Amino acid sequence: MKKNNIFMMGLFVAATLFTTGCSDSFLEVDNPTGEPLEEYYTTDAHIQEALVAAYDPLHWPDWGLGQYNALNIDAEIMGDDFWVGGANAADMQNWHMLFNYVADENNTLSSLWTVDYSGIKRCNDVLAYLPLGTDLTEANRASYEMQARTLRVFYYNMLWHYFGNVPFYLENLSNPPYTAPQLTADEVYDQLIVELEAIIDSNVLPMRWDDTQAGRVSQAMAWMMYAEMVMYQNDESRYSKALQGMQAIINSGQYALNPDYANLWEESGEWCSESIFEINYEDANNERGWSSPLAIGGTVLPTLIAPNSWPGGDGWDGGDGWGFLPVRVETYDMYAEGDVRRDATCWDVRGVTYTERYQDTHIWLAKYRPFTENNKDAGFDNNLNYNNNYRYYRYAETLLNAAELSVRTGGGNAATYLNEVRYRAGLDNIDATIDNIIEERHLEFVGEGKRYWDLVRSGKAASVLVPDQYGYRTNAWTESKKYIPIAQAEIDAAQGTLVQNNY
Repeated sequence: MKKNNIFMMGLFVAATLFTTGCSDSFLEVDNPTGEPLEEYYTTDAHIQEALVAAYDPLHWPDWGLGQYNALNIDAEIMGDDFWVGGANAADMQNWHMLFNYVADENNTLSSLWTVDYSGIKRCNDVLAYLPLGTDLTEANRASYEMQARTLRVFYYNMLWHYFGNVPFYLENLSNPPYTAPQLTADEVYDQLIVELEAIIDSNVLPMRWDDTQAGRVSQAMAWMMYAEMVMYQNDESRYSKALQGMQAIINSGQYALNPDYANLWEESGEWCSESIFEINYEDANNERGWSSPLAIGGTVLPTLIAPNSWPGGDGWDGGDGWGFLPVRVETYDMYAEGDVRRDATCWDVRGVTYTERYQDTHIWLAKYRPFTENNKDAGFDNNLNYNNNYRYYRYAETLLNAAELSVRTGGGNAATYLNEVRYRAGLDNIDATIDNIIEERHLEFVGEGKRYWDLVRSGKAASVLVPDQYGYRTNAWTESKKYIPIAQAEIDAAQGTLVQNNY
């Protein structure tokens, strides 16, 4: 359920402009009180404002800066569980081109780049202000530092996953032409993983925050990001440490599977025992609107992935669905009889009449589907202001990470971890093999933006992501498609210091 946490308040300070972190100038912004920033950000309260501002870009990707980039859609369209949908193949053309592995510098995830570098800039701001603090306790100083550093790794992690070879800096750019060295993907990983190890080893962040602070990065969130990065890099030298992190979460006793899988996706399931990290959205008292997309409020994701002209019923009065991300029939059919995840994942409305859009299967993602209850308190622009939190890391992933890392390191308990997830789904035990664990992740995380990355890191992408029988995807994934194109505007602004990915 919705918690009384700080990230639902309207305290998001305009401490930075919404520019990229490597190619545009970060123009100085005077504080509204008239004080220079270096004089304003000297108190605990004001540095907390800067920290909250560093969290703010987490909310932006679904719509902002001229592009839709809902985090699960960006990843799922390149996988094998969904079609892109929309009105036609020109509707969100960049998604359709990424789906078919023909994206280019003019059709890529351009605003995601800007969002993440904006987040990085804000994190760097916090770290620059900390030495100026005059009334910070040492505990608060350490907490703010580690939160900002963890968030910075999060933003870089997103860039690393999608773009690979990106400009990297840990202090904000201050001199024209505001460019930073572009590191290779391996170099970016090397920088980030050491930074994340330092954060984790500091043990400053709590394993779990209390409900009033839900939404802050935690030790458990940092461990989950660590395991995700190590596994995606196939960094065998760090598998054991990543497993230790998963076991630390498990043994903490602060997380557990929610007994009801379907409840995970209801408002009452937000920040439940299974939730390790969520991005908070709220419909009440929204400031977000189509003319103010970066303000606080709700999310447009349910509108994006809902059927068009829904006639009403099943908890939704209907209307404004845009028909993106229809579930493939094959995805629905892959679930075994009795697997409770199928109906909690797939909103099967075959037989209901509405306005069909491109690639429509009459099966939609139930996890983030619209309910009238979820945006009824928005004061305006309701279709942009659903209160569905975005579930980023769940305890089920902790267990499946632990199972896989146990197998890869020869450790024990892999079957116990794997079958705990299956038991919740209503299924019998199976052996803990890598293939079985990858398939269990497939079943568990449909629509959560995990599948594509699992296929790439496991070496299965080239054999799974191939032309389909419907003629929608006509190209096969190849290793050169691992990192998507950088937007031409970024290439141009970098004045010859940014090299395009070989896509």
